[in-house]
Amino acid sequence: MKDIIETEKLPIKLWLKEEEMEEGALEQARNLANLPFAYKHIAIMPDTHQGYGMPIGAILATKRAIVPNAVGVDIGCGMCSLRTDLKHLETPKLKKIMSAIRKTVPVGFRHHENPQDETWMPALEGNLPVVKQQYESALNQVGTLGGGNHFIEIQKGSDGYIWIMVHSGSRNIGFTVANHYNRIAKEKNKTMDSPVPQDLAFIPDDSDDFELYWNEMNYCIDFALANRKLMMERAKSAFTEIIPEVAFYDFINKPHNFASREDHFGESVLVHRKGATRARKGEWGMIPGSQGTRSYLVKGKGNAKSFESCSHGAGRVMSRTKARKTLDLKAESKALSDKGILHAIRHRNDLDEAPSSYKDIDEVMANQTSLVDVQIELQPLAVIKG
Repeated sequence: MKDIIETEKLPIKLWLKEEEMEEGALEQARNLANLPFAYKHIAIMPDTHQGYGMPIGAILATKRAIVPNAVGVDIGCGMCSLRTDLKHLETPKLKKIMSAIRKTVPVGFRHHENPQDETWMPALEGNLPVVKQQYESALNQVGTLGGGNHFIEIQKGSDGYIWIMVHSGSRNIGFTVANHYNRIAKEKNKTMDSPVPQDLAFIPDDSDDFELYWNEMNYCIDFALANRKLMMERAKSAFTEIIPEVAFYDFINKPHNFASREDHFGESVLVHRKGATRARKGEWGMIPGSQGTRSYLVKGKGNAKSFESCSHGAGRVMSRTKARKTLDLKAESKALSDKGILHAIRHRNDLDEAPSSYKDIDEVMANQTSLVDVQIELQPLAVIKG
């Protein structure tokens, strides 16, 4: 822990210095610390930046309430990694693999033209009104990357092996579920004349809508995993198309937008992680940098002060709009090309995902040595962005 704020109802524990936080994120953290149902303290990770209602890179534990905006609109968004048995990958073969992935994984706003096999979809069990409405369209979305900071990256590990990493979420089904229940939460809070900010509107646990959101949130978490798994299968197929003898091992999956029931400090609470990864003692996780910088495979230390959590990435240092307006396209593209990385910075609109728009991943990792132990460093070789 690097700093602590003790001016609010609950302490705010920071894994960076207070002065390093942007004002908007700091104000949001203070709002969290004054929620009447917040528990123990608020934890802020070193990759934090302003989000909607709650900072990205924050952990909120609650009693008897759930906050849809503290999970976020991309429910279940996360990353998975897979090791190949390859120790070297020549650039011509790498380019062919990336081309094959692009043919089978739609990116940005694109979906599959045809529904995917239903076996990829989580089972429709329990009361899932919004999910059931979205189910048919979700059949065309499973196995698609989306936009923003989502990526498929081929990496070379410090263990000597080639790795594949995928970052994506629950696509439109998660977005629709999140917005539906956030509207309900806002309506409930108005009825209750709640002092809670509308951006942090909550659903009490004695409400029927609590169980509905809980069920649908967990479905979206499962869908997000299925989405990543299918993309990983398509990436594996691309590898085997070019290198038939390749084998794959050590699949790791970690969501970073979710809420879960956990025991902390002797009590059962709901832990909301928004842009934060669970890091129980010995638990594997992933902390990616930006394209062009290292990513890390880590094991958690189970730090109680962070509610057994760590950062989910490097974190933004400037808004997407500012990055597009101020960064130099040629300089950003050249910096990646000079490193030999097959990158995704080709147009000005791509600059929101340029390395300079993110925090220094080395500094982020240095700030959380009390949360995780690095196991493997991953150098980027090629990346597909949404």
